Amino acid sequence: MVTVPCLKVPQRHAQLYRKYLLSQGVLDRKYCTQKHSDGTVTLPIVASVLAQLDLVALKEHVAQDSFCEIVDIQAPPLSKKEKGKSFHKKLAETAQSWLVSKGKIWSDDLEGDIPSRWQCHGDLVLFSEGCFSNAIWKEIGSEFWTAVALTLGVKRLAQIKSISRDGYRTPIVKMLLGDSSYVTHIDNHIRYEFDVTKCMFSSGNITEKLRIASFDCIGETVVDLYAGIGYFTLPYLVHAKAAYVHACEWNPDAVKALQRNLQINGVSDRCTIHEGDNRQLPLSDLADRVNLGLIPSSEEGWPVACRLLKRATGGVLHIHHNVTTPLYHKSHEHSSAIDVDKGSSIQRDMQVWTAWASDAARRICTLLLDITGSEWKTNIKHIEHVKTYAPHISHVVLDLECKPL
Repeated sequence: MVTVPCLKVPQRHAQLYRKYLLSQGVLDRKYCTQKHSDGTVTLPIVASVLAQLDLVALKEHVAQDSFCEIVDIQAPPLSKKEKGKSFHKKLAETAQSWLVSKGKIWSDDLEGDIPSRWQCHGDLVLFSEGCFSNAIWKEIGSEFWTAVALTLGVKRLAQIKSISRDGYRTPIVKMLLGDSSYVTHIDNHIRYEFDVTKCMFSSGNITEKLRIASFDCIGETVVDLYAGIGYFTLPYLVHAKAAYVHACEWNPDAVKALQRNLQINGVSDRCTIHEGDNRQLPLSDLADRVNLGLIPSSEEGWPVACRLLKRATGGVLHIHHNVTTPLYHKSHEHSSAIDVDKGSSIQRDMQVWTAWASDAARRICTLLLDITGSEWKTNIKHIEHVKTYAPHISHVVLDLECKPL
């Protein structure tokens, strides 16, 4: 049986340790992180670097008030990425077998058209655009999709063809197998229900949802300016225990899903939905926190967020943004090459993110002065990296504390 070395840490600090280990290339991404009943989490470590791991320095760098130790875990479950590789191989084998049985010729181009990643919502798999694009898949009939579903262990299949330009980013989705497009997705014990043909689900934001779930918002009033179906609204209510949330959303289909999700999670009595353009929101001077979860930029919502903060005590703005890190080239005597050193790359990213955050903080100060007529101070509490949106483009969140002077 396979034994994998793991770093055992407190659950409350697990995300901090995971992000640091990942940034240093130490986290073994072939295996899953596991939670345990004693309140700890084990993070799989690349065995070849184990001898160089300084636990004392690691604890001092990540969380001084925590503990960490190396333990051996027998046969930890494979990560989603590794499972995806396995399913990709099985899917390619299914497609090849099916095509050959129909007298078709298998090719490298067709294998490259088989998806390696997808979203799974209950018994429905949603493929992204850019796969199954060859005309041959349309020729071989619906029985092929039944075979694909059987391989993936689901009953329904759908595919995003494109994203509409209707202002709501409504996905244009084709059902490949099955009639109903209504799905249930469960994240961190929160239940989301929505129609995949009418609403997007931001699966890449799971780390930010978990971070919000760890907040202590007892007694706080939160405004979520871009609520969607409740990606962040629900963690604020269910886990962070916010006293009240005002959720703003202008997509009618998302509003319907949000209403449903508030009800099924039992928190509708602590939330008001404001449908329409949040720039017309008739609220002010009530928020302890404002969540601005819109990318590539939430800047249009900054004046609204500043107006919403409590005038007497201020609050925290959680500002989402896509930040681009310029390409950096090393100059050599005879050539120029991109510096791919991980440590240098992370350091450059942080410098760019910090520069953007400092500029945002200055601009927010100016907005607060213009709106309230009083001086404020801002403090960059934290910059969170959510995901890599595209090459050299990072989705980050700035936690900006704003206080009246």
